[in-house]
Amino acid sequence: MAMQAREIQTLIKAALPDATVVIRDLAGDGDHYAAEVVSESFRGKSRVQQHQMVYNALKGNMGDALHALALQTSIPE
Repeated sequence: MAMQAREIQTLIKAALPDATVVIRDLAGDGDHYAAEVVSESFRGKSRVQQHQMVYNALKGNMGDALHALALQTSIPE
């Protein structure tokens, strides 16, 4: 079963409450999304660590209910 964009945003915000999260459905199929996540929690972390934080927030849904996620992370300017 596919995930809704709102579900993805809710999971990320639960793990990273300060985050600004923008989700786009890339294919209109509920399986391929792009996410932009901006969080102070990423400060001092490598890009890989930042992405791991987001994937952990998705609680095992990546690769299952969520097929593909193009992820862009950054810290606030």
